[in-house]
Amino acid sequence: MKPIDAVLKHQRALVIDGALATELERRGYDLKDDLWSAKILLEQPEAIRQLHYDYFKAGADCAITASYQATIEGFKKRGLNEKEATALIQKSVALATEARDKFWADEANRRGRVKPFIAASIGPYGAFLADGSEYRGNYGLNEKELMDFHRPRMSALVEAKPDLLACETIPALVEAQALSKLLKEFPNISAWFSFSARDEKHISEGQPFADCVRLLKDHPQAAAIGINCTSPQYISALMQIGKQETDTPLLTYPNLGERYDAEKNDWDGKPATASFGKEAKKWYQAGARLIGGCCRTSPEDIRVIASWARDVLASNYSE
Repeated sequence: MKPIDAVLKHQRALVIDGALATELERRGYDLKDDLWSAKILLEQPEAIRQLHYDYFKAGADCAITASYQATIEGFKKRGLNEKEATALIQKSVALATEARDKFWADEANRRGRVKPFIAASIGPYGAFLADGSEYRGNYGLNEKELMDFHRPRMSALVEAKPDLLACETIPALVEAQALSKLLKEFPNISAWFSFSARDEKHISEGQPFADCVRLLKDHPQAAAIGINCTSPQYISALMQIGKQETDTPLLTYPNLGERYDAEKNDWDGKPATASFGKEAKKWYQAGARLIGGCCRTSPEDIRVIASWARDVLASNYSE
């Protein structure tokens, strides 16, 4: 099954969902914790299920699971054993699937839609560190050490049967190398690879985005390649670089352009654009075919993107 291809046959762009953790915070949940959204997965999972549903209702074709910061090691620090931690990671897939199935069971929700799919999030090693390293890289770990770190969660998520894996917010080329090599151990699933970037040309640790695309473009399980949790101001240039390097679908789901302060566990500054959803048209024109939002975005932002991304709704939108 190739869920990305299935959606792109029917509409201009595939609509990814928006922020999970920061939207939960906006709704009143406390995420001031090293586990971040995984804290809510542990304590109030129904809130995650409802948010997934709200994004589907807003127009998302894909839900990214609440497993970004959910790791065996992280849950062990919280007192869970390995079996309990594995079950909780797998629950993230179940919650998204339940929300999707509830949404799709309503005939009214199917009009003009392709059945949404589930992408299981595999956040970077930096997310486990909970110190903002996903925006810096420079972990000091080699490829094998990163493969060993990511393997238990990838295995648990694959066993939970999502439609796709989302290897996201990758700050370093070596971590992409580790994840792409590890993925070959699970030949029956594909993944997208999405990097965090520091500017219009480089990912967070400093390597050229073009090198990252070249690394992944011929990987038989790489379903899409792109950029997430990066300021909108850099996205068009990065998508143009990607378009020059590959025919693999390009994806982007930026944040609002604010700066993450790891010490305060919060975001500073102002959004980089007045209308995130309308700005996303520029990313489409630059080559992106999977488009959504990351930190600080909302269901309303996704609703705006969906309003022009689908052919049935975009007759007045010119490429």
